[in-house]
Amino acid sequence: MRVLLVSANTELVNMRTLPFGLWCVATAVEQAGHQVTVVDLADHPDSGTAVAEAIAATPPEVIGLSVRNIDDQNSAAPVFFLDKVRPVVDLCRRLSQAPVVLGGAGYSIFPEAALELLGADLGIQGEGEAALLALLEALARGGDLAGVPGLFRRGVGPMGARRFVADLDHLPLPAARFLAGLPAPPAPGQGPPLWVPVQLRRGCAMGCSYCSTAVIEGNRVRSRSVGSLLAWLASQPALRPYPLFFVDNNFNLPPQVALAVCRGLENLGAPFDWRCILHPHGVDAELVAALVRGGCREVSLGFESGSPTVLERMRKRFTVDEVRRTAGLLAEVGVRTMGFLLLGGPGETLATAEESLRFAASLPLAALRVTVGIRIYPGTELERQARAEGMLAPDDDLLRPRFYLVPGLEAELRALVRQWAEGKPSWIV
Repeated sequence: MRVLLVSANTELVNMRTLPFGLWCVATAVEQAGHQVTVVDLADHPDSGTAVAEAIAATPPEVIGLSVRNIDDQNSAAPVFFLDKVRPVVDLCRRLSQAPVVLGGAGYSIFPEAALELLGADLGIQGEGEAALLALLEALARGGDLAGVPGLFRRGVGPMGARRFVADLDHLPLPAARFLAGLPAPPAPGQGPPLWVPVQLRRGCAMGCSYCSTAVIEGNRVRSRSVGSLLAWLASQPALRPYPLFFVDNNFNLPPQVALAVCRGLENLGAPFDWRCILHPHGVDAELVAALVRGGCREVSLGFESGSPTVLERMRKRFTVDEVRRTAGLLAEVGVRTMGFLLLGGPGETLATAEESLRFAASLPLAALRVTVGIRIYPGTELERQARAEGMLAPDDDLLRPRFYLVPGLEAELRALVRQWAEGKPSWIV
Protein backbone atom coordinates (compact mmCIF):
# COMPACT_ATOMS: atom_id res chain seq x y z
CA MET A 1 0.00 0.00 0.00
CA ARG A 2 1.01 3.63 -0.45
CA VAL A 3 1.36 5.24 2.97
CA LEU A 4 1.88 8.92 3.77
CA LEU A 5 3.21 9.57 7.28
CA VAL A 6 3.11 13.14 8.58
CA SER A 7 4.77 14.50 11.72
CA ALA A 8 2.35 17.22 12.82
CA ASN A 9 4.63 18.84 15.39
CA THR A 10 5.66 22.38 14.39
CA GLU A 11 6.17 23.90 17.83
CA LEU A 12 9.52 24.63 19.45
CA VAL A 13 9.24 23.63 23.11
CA ASN A 14 12.69 23.92 24.69
CA MET A 15 14.30 22.42 21.57
CA ARG A 16 13.58 21.30 18.02
CA THR A 17 11.92 17.90 18.17
CA LEU A 18 12.82 15.37 15.48
CA PRO A 19 10.25 12.65 14.65
CA PHE A 20 12.27 9.65 15.82
CA GLY A 21 9.18 7.59 16.62
CA LEU A 22 7.63 8.29 13.23
CA TRP A 23 10.88 7.28 11.53
CA CYS A 24 10.72 3.96 13.39
CA VAL A 25 7.15 3.42 12.22
CA ALA A 26 8.07 4.40 8.65
CA THR A 27 10.94 1.91 8.67
CA ALA A 28 8.70 -0.90 9.91
CA VAL A 29 6.09 -0.12 7.25
CA GLU A 30 8.71 0.03 4.51
CA GLN A 31 10.33 -3.22 5.61
CA ALA A 32 6.90 -4.86 5.33
CA GLY A 33 6.84 -3.99 1.63
CA HIS A 34 4.73 -0.84 1.60
CA GLN A 35 5.61 2.40 -0.19
CA VAL A 36 6.25 5.15 2.38
CA THR A 37 6.46 8.93 2.13
CA VAL A 38 7.39 10.93 5.25
CA VAL A 39 6.69 14.64 5.74
CA ASP A 40 7.98 16.49 8.81
CA LEU A 41 5.92 19.67 9.04
CA ALA A 42 8.59 21.30 11.20
CA ASP A 43 10.69 21.49 8.03
CA HIS A 44 8.02 23.43 6.12
CA PRO A 45 6.86 27.00 6.79
CA ASP A 46 3.66 26.21 4.89
CA SER A 47 2.24 22.96 6.26
CA GLY A 48 -0.67 22.90 3.83
CA THR A 49 1.53 23.14 0.76
CA ALA A 50 3.83 20.38 2.03
CA VAL A 51 0.95 17.99 2.64
CA ALA A 52 -0.78 18.85 -0.63
CA GLU A 53 2.39 18.27 -2.65
CA ALA A 54 3.01 14.91 -0.96
CA ILE A 55 -0.54 13.75 -1.65
CA ALA A 56 -0.33 14.87 -5.29
CA ALA A 57 3.07 13.26 -5.88
CA THR A 58 2.11 9.83 -4.55
CA PRO A 59 -1.62 9.53 -3.84
CA PRO A 60 -1.77 7.66 -0.52
CA GLU A 61 -4.04 4.77 0.38
CA VAL A 62 -3.52 5.48 4.10
CA ILE A 63 -2.45 8.71 5.80
CA GLY A 64 -0.85 8.53 9.25
CA LEU A 65 -0.57 11.68 11.35
CA SER A 66 1.75 11.69 14.37
CA VAL A 67 0.79 13.92 17.31
CA ARG A 68 3.62 14.25 19.81
CA ASN A 69 2.71 17.25 21.97
CA ILE A 70 -0.74 18.42 23.04
CA ASP A 71 0.24 21.74 24.63
CA ASP A 72 3.23 23.61 26.07
CA GLN A 73 2.42 22.79 29.74
CA ASN A 74 2.54 26.48 30.67
CA SER A 75 -0.12 27.04 33.34
CA ALA A 76 0.08 30.85 33.12
CA ALA A 77 -0.84 31.01 29.41
CA PRO A 78 -1.14 27.53 27.90
CA VAL A 79 -0.85 27.09 24.14
CA PHE A 80 -2.98 24.27 22.74
CA PHE A 81 -1.15 22.74 19.79
CA LEU A 82 -4.02 20.71 18.35
CA ASP A 83 -5.64 23.86 17.01
CA LYS A 84 -2.92 23.75 14.32
CA VAL A 85 -3.34 20.02 13.69
CA ARG A 86 -7.07 20.06 12.87
CA PRO A 87 -6.55 22.02 9.61
CA VAL A 88 -3.99 19.42 8.51
CA VAL A 89 -6.54 16.64 9.04
CA ASP A 90 -9.19 18.65 7.19
CA LEU A 91 -6.81 19.18 4.26
CA CYS A 92 -6.02 15.47 4.05
CA ARG A 93 -9.75 14.74 3.95
CA ARG A 94 -10.35 17.26 1.15
CA LEU A 95 -7.48 16.06 -1.02
CA SER A 96 -7.65 12.31 -0.46
CA GLN A 97 -10.13 9.52 0.15
CA ALA A 98 -7.52 7.66 2.20
CA PRO A 99 -8.39 7.01 5.86
CA VAL A 100 -6.58 9.35 8.25
CA VAL A 101 -5.00 7.54 11.21
CA LEU A 102 -3.68 9.35 14.29
CA GLY A 103 -0.79 8.15 16.43
CA GLY A 104 2.12 9.39 18.49
CA ALA A 105 2.85 9.96 22.17
CA GLY A 106 0.46 12.86 22.67
CA TYR A 107 -2.37 11.09 20.88
CA SER A 108 -1.85 7.97 23.00
CA ILE A 109 -2.69 9.89 26.18
CA PHE A 110 -6.05 11.03 24.79
CA PRO A 111 -7.06 8.41 22.20
CA GLU A 112 -10.80 9.12 22.10
CA ALA A 113 -10.83 12.84 22.88
CA ALA A 114 -8.11 13.71 20.35
CA LEU A 115 -9.71 11.54 17.67
CA GLU A 116 -13.02 13.30 18.12
CA LEU A 117 -11.52 16.79 18.21
CA LEU A 118 -9.31 16.31 15.16
CA GLY A 119 -11.92 14.50 13.10
CA ALA A 120 -9.67 11.70 11.85
CA ASP A 121 -11.04 8.26 11.02
CA LEU A 122 -8.89 6.05 13.21
CA GLY A 123 -6.23 6.26 15.89
CA ILE A 124 -3.55 3.94 17.27
CA GLN A 125 -2.72 4.11 20.95
CA GLY A 126 0.77 2.82 21.59
CA GLU A 127 3.43 1.27 19.40
CA GLY A 128 2.66 2.03 15.79
CA GLU A 129 5.48 -0.13 14.43
CA ALA A 130 3.36 -3.22 15.08
CA ALA A 131 -0.17 -1.82 15.16
CA LEU A 132 0.00 0.15 11.91
CA LEU A 133 1.25 -2.95 10.09
CA ALA A 134 -1.72 -4.90 11.42
CA LEU A 135 -4.05 -2.11 10.31
CA LEU A 136 -2.57 -1.99 6.82
CA GLU A 137 -2.99 -5.74 6.47
CA ALA A 138 -6.62 -5.54 7.58
CA LEU A 139 -7.38 -2.65 5.23
CA ALA A 140 -5.69 -4.37 2.29
CA ARG A 141 -7.89 -7.43 2.59
CA GLY A 142 -11.00 -5.44 3.51
CA GLY A 143 -11.24 -7.37 6.74
CA ASP A 144 -12.37 -6.74 10.29
CA LEU A 145 -10.39 -4.09 12.17
CA ALA A 146 -11.27 -5.49 15.60
CA GLY A 147 -8.01 -7.36 15.97
CA VAL A 148 -5.73 -4.36 15.45
CA PRO A 149 -4.01 -3.67 18.78
CA GLY A 150 -4.71 -0.28 20.34
CA LEU A 151 -6.99 0.82 17.47
CA PHE A 152 -9.72 3.41 18.04
CA ARG A 153 -12.46 4.33 15.58
CA ARG A 154 -14.09 7.73 15.77
CA GLY A 155 -17.62 7.45 17.08
CA VAL A 156 -17.09 3.79 18.03
CA GLY A 157 -14.23 3.74 20.54
CA PRO A 158 -11.62 1.02 21.08
CA MET A 159 -11.55 -1.72 18.47
CA GLY A 160 -8.67 -3.93 19.60
CA ALA A 161 -6.99 -4.58 22.93
CA ARG A 162 -3.75 -2.71 23.41
CA ARG A 163 -0.55 -4.78 23.37
CA PHE A 164 3.03 -3.90 24.25
CA VAL A 165 5.98 -5.42 22.40
CA ALA A 166 8.12 -7.04 25.10
CA ASP A 167 11.40 -7.24 23.17
CA LEU A 168 12.11 -3.97 21.38
CA ASP A 169 14.70 -5.68 19.18
CA HIS A 170 11.66 -6.88 17.22
CA LEU A 171 10.99 -3.26 16.27
CA PRO A 172 13.29 -1.48 13.82
CA LEU A 173 15.31 1.65 14.39
CA PRO A 174 15.12 4.34 11.69
CA ALA A 175 16.45 3.46 8.26
CA ALA A 176 19.30 5.58 6.92
CA ARG A 177 17.15 7.30 4.32
CA PHE A 178 14.96 8.91 6.97
CA LEU A 179 18.05 10.39 8.65
CA ALA A 180 19.60 11.68 5.43
CA GLY A 181 17.57 14.88 5.40
CA LEU A 182 18.43 16.12 8.87
CA PRO A 183 18.70 19.91 9.03
CA ALA A 184 22.23 21.25 9.38
CA PRO A 185 23.42 21.67 12.98
CA PRO A 186 23.23 25.33 14.02
CA ALA A 187 26.53 27.18 14.30
CA PRO A 188 27.74 27.85 17.86
CA GLY A 189 25.75 30.69 19.37
CA GLN A 190 23.19 30.63 16.53
CA GLY A 191 20.44 28.85 18.40
CA PRO A 192 19.89 25.74 20.53
CA PRO A 193 21.70 22.60 19.44
CA LEU A 194 19.82 20.04 17.37
CA TRP A 195 19.67 16.91 19.51
CA VAL A 196 18.85 13.67 17.71
CA PRO A 197 16.61 11.52 19.94
CA VAL A 198 17.56 7.92 20.68
CA GLN A 199 15.57 5.48 22.81
CA LEU A 200 16.77 2.24 24.35
CA ARG A 201 13.84 1.46 26.68
CA ARG A 202 10.12 2.12 26.86
CA GLY A 203 7.81 2.06 29.84
CA CYS A 204 8.24 3.23 33.43
CA ALA A 205 7.44 1.48 36.70
CA MET A 206 8.34 4.40 38.99
CA GLY A 207 4.73 5.48 39.51
CA CYS A 208 5.24 9.24 39.94
CA SER A 209 1.87 10.79 40.75
CA TYR A 210 1.65 13.15 37.78
CA CYS A 211 3.59 11.41 34.99
CA SER A 212 2.01 10.32 31.70
CA THR A 213 4.79 7.92 30.63
CA ALA A 214 3.01 4.83 31.91
CA VAL A 215 -0.11 5.85 29.99
CA ILE A 216 1.95 6.22 26.79
CA GLU A 217 4.39 3.33 27.11
CA GLY A 218 3.09 1.09 29.90
CA ASN A 219 4.28 0.56 33.46
CA ARG A 220 6.73 -2.23 32.67
CA VAL A 221 10.18 -1.39 31.37
CA ARG A 222 10.93 -3.00 28.02
CA SER A 223 14.24 -2.72 26.23
CA ARG A 224 16.15 -3.41 23.08
CA SER A 225 19.61 -4.94 23.47
CA VAL A 226 22.50 -2.57 24.00
CA GLY A 227 24.39 -4.30 21.21
CA SER A 228 21.66 -3.70 18.64
CA LEU A 229 21.47 -0.01 19.52
CA LEU A 230 25.24 0.43 19.33
CA ALA A 231 25.38 -1.41 16.01
CA TRP A 232 22.70 0.89 14.62
CA LEU A 233 24.53 4.01 15.81
CA ALA A 234 27.77 2.78 14.28
CA SER A 235 26.00 2.19 10.96
CA GLN A 236 24.54 5.69 10.66
CA PRO A 237 27.23 8.10 9.44
CA ALA A 238 24.59 10.81 8.94
CA LEU A 239 24.32 11.10 12.74
CA ARG A 240 27.99 11.84 13.37
CA PRO A 241 27.73 15.68 13.24
CA TYR A 242 24.87 15.72 15.76
CA PRO A 243 24.68 15.31 19.53
CA LEU A 244 22.32 12.57 20.70
CA PHE A 245 19.60 12.74 23.33
CA PHE A 246 18.81 9.46 25.10
CA VAL A 247 15.14 10.09 25.83
CA ASP A 248 14.68 7.12 28.19
CA ASN A 249 12.94 8.50 31.29
CA ASN A 250 15.60 7.05 33.57
CA PHE A 251 18.78 6.37 31.62
CA ASN A 252 20.60 4.95 34.64
CA LEU A 253 17.97 2.42 35.69
CA PRO A 254 19.06 -0.31 35.80
CA PRO A 255 22.65 0.90 36.29
CA GLN A 256 24.27 -2.10 34.62
CA VAL A 257 22.49 -1.26 31.36
CA ALA A 258 23.61 2.38 31.56
CA LEU A 259 27.19 1.25 32.15
CA ALA A 260 27.00 -1.08 29.15
CA VAL A 261 25.79 1.76 26.91
CA CYS A 262 28.54 4.08 28.12
CA ARG A 263 31.25 1.48 27.66
CA GLY A 264 29.92 0.55 24.24
CA LEU A 265 29.98 4.18 23.10
CA GLU A 266 33.50 4.53 24.48
CA ASN A 267 34.55 1.47 22.47
CA LEU A 268 33.11 3.09 19.35
CA GLY A 269 35.66 5.81 19.89
CA ALA A 270 33.08 8.07 21.56
CA PRO A 271 32.04 9.56 18.19
CA PHE A 272 29.00 11.28 19.72
CA ASP A 273 28.36 13.94 22.28
CA TRP A 274 25.12 13.17 24.06
CA ARG A 275 22.76 13.96 26.89
CA CYS A 276 20.43 11.85 28.99
CA ILE A 277 17.88 11.98 31.80
CA LEU A 278 19.21 10.67 35.12
CA HIS A 279 17.21 9.41 38.07
CA PRO A 280 18.96 10.67 41.23
CA HIS A 281 18.88 7.31 42.99
CA GLY A 282 21.96 5.12 42.87
CA VAL A 283 24.24 7.41 40.86
CA ASP A 284 27.85 6.79 41.88
CA ALA A 285 31.34 7.82 40.82
CA GLU A 286 31.74 4.73 38.58
CA LEU A 287 28.67 5.61 36.53
CA VAL A 288 29.59 9.29 36.28
CA ALA A 289 33.07 8.43 35.05
CA ALA A 290 31.60 6.03 32.50
CA LEU A 291 29.20 8.73 31.30
CA VAL A 292 32.08 11.09 30.59
CA ARG A 293 34.22 8.48 28.85
CA GLY A 294 31.24 7.51 26.69
CA GLY A 295 30.67 11.09 25.53
CA CYS A 296 27.92 12.37 27.85
CA ARG A 297 28.16 16.15 28.08
CA GLU A 298 24.80 17.11 29.56
CA VAL A 299 22.29 15.64 31.99
CA SER A 300 18.69 16.48 32.81
CA LEU A 301 18.11 15.93 36.52
CA GLY A 302 14.40 16.03 37.23
CA PHE A 303 14.28 16.18 41.01
CA GLU A 304 11.05 18.30 40.87
CA SER A 305 11.16 19.39 44.54
CA GLY A 306 13.58 20.02 47.37
CA SER A 307 10.97 19.29 50.02
CA PRO A 308 10.89 15.74 51.38
CA THR A 309 7.19 16.20 52.15
CA VAL A 310 6.32 17.11 48.56
CA LEU A 311 8.61 14.43 47.12
CA GLU A 312 6.67 11.85 49.10
CA ARG A 313 3.37 13.17 47.76
CA MET A 314 4.78 12.94 44.23
CA ARG A 315 5.74 9.31 44.88
CA LYS A 316 9.38 10.06 44.15
CA ARG A 317 11.82 7.26 44.94
CA PHE A 318 14.85 9.31 45.90
CA THR A 319 15.92 11.73 48.61
CA VAL A 320 17.20 15.29 48.53
CA ASP A 321 20.57 13.96 49.73
CA GLU A 322 20.77 11.74 46.63
CA VAL A 323 19.98 14.72 44.42
CA ARG A 324 22.74 16.76 46.05
CA ARG A 325 25.25 13.94 45.72
CA THR A 326 24.39 13.32 42.07
CA ALA A 327 24.61 17.00 41.15
CA GLY A 328 27.97 17.22 42.93
CA LEU A 329 29.42 14.19 41.16
CA LEU A 330 28.36 15.55 37.77
CA ALA A 331 29.80 18.99 38.51
CA GLU A 332 33.15 17.49 39.53
CA VAL A 333 33.63 15.98 36.07
CA GLY A 334 32.26 18.94 34.11
CA VAL A 335 28.96 17.46 32.93
CA ARG A 336 26.49 20.28 32.36
CA THR A 337 23.43 19.61 34.53
CA MET A 338 19.96 21.06 34.12
CA GLY A 339 17.59 20.77 37.06
CA PHE A 340 13.81 20.90 37.11
CA LEU A 341 11.31 22.02 39.75
CA LEU A 342 7.55 21.42 39.65
CA LEU A 343 5.86 23.69 42.16
CA GLY A 344 2.26 23.96 43.30
CA GLY A 345 1.27 20.29 43.44
CA PRO A 346 -0.48 18.43 46.28
CA GLY A 347 0.92 19.30 49.68
CA GLU A 348 2.75 22.39 48.43
CA THR A 349 2.87 25.47 50.66
CA LEU A 350 4.87 28.66 50.40
CA ALA A 351 7.24 27.14 52.97
CA THR A 352 7.84 23.95 50.94
CA ALA A 353 8.20 25.97 47.74
CA GLU A 354 10.83 28.20 49.36
CA GLU A 355 12.53 25.06 50.66
CA SER A 356 12.69 23.76 47.07
CA LEU A 357 13.98 27.03 45.62
CA ARG A 358 16.64 27.34 48.31
CA PHE A 359 17.68 23.75 47.71
CA ALA A 360 17.91 24.23 43.93
CA ALA A 361 19.92 27.43 44.36
CA SER A 362 22.45 25.52 46.47
CA LEU A 363 23.15 22.93 43.77
CA PRO A 364 25.93 23.23 41.15
CA LEU A 365 23.52 23.40 38.21
CA ALA A 366 24.19 24.93 34.80
CA ALA A 367 20.49 25.75 34.42
CA LEU A 368 17.20 25.34 36.27
CA ARG A 369 13.68 25.26 34.85
CA VAL A 370 10.97 26.19 37.33
CA THR A 371 7.37 25.29 36.50
CA VAL A 372 4.40 26.54 38.52
CA GLY A 373 1.38 24.28 38.27
CA ILE A 374 1.45 20.63 37.17
CA ARG A 375 -0.31 19.47 34.00
CA ILE A 376 -3.00 16.93 34.87
CA TYR A 377 -3.02 13.84 32.65
CA PRO A 378 -5.69 11.13 32.55
CA GLY A 379 -4.94 7.88 34.30
CA THR A 380 -2.61 9.43 36.87
CA GLU A 381 -2.86 9.71 40.63
CA LEU A 382 -2.85 13.49 40.20
CA GLU A 383 -6.02 13.26 38.12
CA ARG A 384 -7.73 11.18 40.77
CA GLN A 385 -6.76 13.67 43.47
CA ALA A 386 -7.85 16.68 41.41
CA ARG A 387 -11.24 15.07 40.79
CA ALA A 388 -11.62 14.16 44.45
CA GLU A 389 -10.94 17.78 45.37
CA GLY A 390 -13.48 19.09 42.87
CA MET A 391 -10.90 20.83 40.66
CA LEU A 392 -12.29 19.30 37.46
CA ALA A 393 -15.72 19.12 35.92
CA PRO A 394 -17.01 15.53 35.85
CA ASP A 395 -16.99 15.46 32.03
CA ASP A 396 -13.56 17.12 31.58
CA ASP A 397 -11.47 14.78 29.42
CA LEU A 398 -8.31 16.86 30.15
CA LEU A 399 -7.44 17.26 26.48
CA ARG A 400 -7.53 21.01 26.91
CA PRO A 401 -4.74 21.68 29.44
CA ARG A 402 -5.70 21.64 33.10
CA PHE A 403 -3.24 22.18 35.93
CA TYR A 404 -3.05 21.24 39.58
CA LEU A 405 -2.19 24.32 41.60
CA VAL A 406 -3.02 24.48 45.30
CA PRO A 407 -6.01 26.85 45.59
CA GLY A 408 -5.09 30.30 46.84
CA LEU A 409 -1.36 29.76 46.38
CA GLU A 410 -0.79 30.89 42.80
CA ALA A 411 -0.18 34.64 43.15
CA GLU A 412 2.18 34.34 46.10
CA LEU A 413 3.94 31.34 44.58
CA ARG A 414 4.63 33.12 41.29
CA ALA A 415 5.89 36.17 43.19
CA LEU A 416 8.19 33.93 45.25
CA VAL A 417 9.60 32.31 42.11
CA ARG A 418 10.23 35.71 40.50
CA GLN A 419 12.01 36.85 43.64
CA TRP A 420 14.30 33.83 43.70
CA ALA A 421 14.97 33.97 39.95
CA GLU A 422 15.99 37.64 40.00
CA GLY A 423 19.64 37.99 39.04
CA LYS A 424 19.90 34.32 38.02
CA PRO A 425 20.05 34.25 34.21
CA SER A 426 20.39 30.46 34.18
CA TRP A 427 16.96 30.09 35.80
CA ILE A 428 14.13 29.59 33.31
CA VAL A 429 10.78 30.58 34.80
